[in-house]
Amino acid sequence: METVLAFDSLLLDAVRDHEALRRVYEMPGDGAVRKQLTELTDQTRQLIACASLALVASVDAEGNCDVSPRGGPPGFVAVLDARTVAIPDATGNKRLDTLENVIATGRAGLLFVIPGRTTTLRLNGRACVSTRPELLSQLTAVGKPPASALVLGIEEVYPHCPKSLLRGAVWKPDQWLPADAQPTSAEVTLAQLRRPDLTIADVERAEADALKYRYE
Repeated sequence: METVLAFDSLLLDAVRDHEALRRVYEMPGDGAVRKQLTELTDQTRQLIACASLALVASVDAEGNCDVSPRGGPPGFVAVLDARTVAIPDATGNKRLDTLENVIATGRAGLLFVIPGRTTTLRLNGRACVSTRPELLSQLTAVGKPPASALVLGIEEVYPHCPKSLLRGAVWKPDQWLPADAQPTSAEVTLAQLRRPDLTIADVERAEADALKYRYE
């Protein structure tokens, strides 16, 4: 009989404390510890200037986690100084999950991804949502000042090694799955909406319109 590995069953004997976890893993090497800094170097500034994608992690007051993507032309995330970066809030679905979380807890984490490169950069720290006009006027990477900006006061800077992107063959098209191996964006959205009055064509039109007017 196949064992059902549902979350609640796995929770019964899950690892409970730091000591138990460390019995499974060796201690990190000196390099993995020393390369964590509290401010940007010239090299990590350059990485941010090359990044066209940032994943933003946040949590609400009840501990519910969220990770959301932010994209733009390389350099869309502004480095204000060695310990501060700002992300313009481009037009999206207006749920405001990340911004609401940041307002609730004052914390966020960023993971920068650079197309074609296998280095990723992690920033963690204090965060706030700013609508200060003199800041927003500097953040015009998508063509106009945003309604707000997510500002991160850096407490941790950590460049990750290339292993995860190499293992995932992220930048190797010859190893990518064919397009028909996965549901389309419209198919996923239609299943999520659970509205019998909508068709795939309706969702595809809505997605096309959203992309056409994505900066408005």
